[in-house]
Amino acid sequence: MADAIEKVSIIISKGSFEGAYPGLIMANGARMEGIEVNVFFTFFGLDVINPARNAHLQVATVGNPGLHIPTVVGALPGVSSLVTHQMEKKMEELDMPPIPEFVQLLADSGAQLYACKASVEMFDLTREDFVEDLAGIATVGEFYAMAAGGQIIFT
Repeated sequence: MADAIEKVSIIISKGSFEGAYPGLIMANGARMEGIEVNVFFTFFGLDVINPARNAHLQVATVGNPGLHIPTVVGALPGVSSLVTHQMEKKMEELDMPPIPEFVQLLADSGAQLYACKASVEMFDLTREDFVEDLAGIATVGEFYAMAAGGQIIFT
């Protein structure tokens, strides 16, 4: 029998609605199983931990093959908002919290949330741009050190 997973480090690199939820759900599931969790937000994933942006993440409808709609339809005005609204309703029916609440839930559960230092610098952000419960701004090397001995999951 395989050894139980004791630690996971999840990388969230997308700042879209459908880019944020998979990592948040996996992190929450791990915490519910008593697994140590680090979540590393990089590139556009920084929007997930930015209170000025995380309540307004939209489903990417242009060129998203998972939606099964033509790219030209996804590009029409209002389509992204409509699809996002539909997804929000479905998530609510499944008792999934909105993204800002989910981020807070993870922090409250003991998950450690980190912003990627290079991405923070690239987008001219500061510590004040992120949720209060951010554990820190970390380099890739520091993230790997934190992840040592555990599984790394890229969403």
